[in-house]
Amino acid sequence: DPDMPFVPSIPEDQFILVEEGDPAVIPCRTSDPDAQVTLVNNLDKSVHALYDTKQGFIGNFPAGSYTCKTMVTGMEFKSDEFLIYIIRATSQLPVEIEALKTVYKTGETIVVTCVVFDNEVVNLQWNYPGKVKEKGLIKLDDIKVPSQKLVYTLTIPEASVKDTGDYECTARHATKEVKENKKVAITVHDKGFVHLEPQFSPLEAVNLHEVKNFVVDVQ
Repeated sequence: DPDMPFVPSIPEDQFILVEEGDPAVIPCRTSDPDAQVTLVNNLDKSVHALYDTKQGFIGNFPAGSYTCKTMVTGMEFKSDEFLIYIIRATSQLPVEIEALKTVYKTGETIVVTCVVFDNEVVNLQWNYPGKVKEKGLIKLDDIKVPSQKLVYTLTIPEASVKDTGDYECTARHATKEVKENKKVAITVHDKGFVHLEPQFSPLEAVNLHEVKNFVVDVQ
């Protein structure tokens, strides 16, 4: 098609996630398999790479934006812009789940943290008793130094007995079929179940060098 020398690309194809050291495919394909195609970077400088008419340019590319060019009857055409992102990732998916405590009283705030190590881009999902009501607040902290880790924090304000159950996070690898899940059991009580009864007054006096005992009954 001389009016459309480059096959239209969908938006998902224009954002290319690549793990460090892995080759990437820039999918600018032509409607004419015999067309001569040039790849240029954001500085409009030519980039040398293998071209496959059914896939596009294949190679190890630095992060940045790339465009393909071709000539049709003396006119230059440009493809869509393709953005390559280099991500840090491992074939394994180390995940840890942490809870400040596992027993709460009604009205307290539940906090559970899921940490993914050595991977910059993952898809993480939470499962917990209040998920249907979207009760939880989720925050993400991307920590680079001293090492890469993604810290996902789930907060449940004003906990009730209905928030008792398993809190589970499932992390999925951005580019591989790898997933890992961890869970912790949380219990919420209607009220406190420890009763303290001090056997002394709010204010007590003691003489110098005197030994004074303070007794508390715990039920």
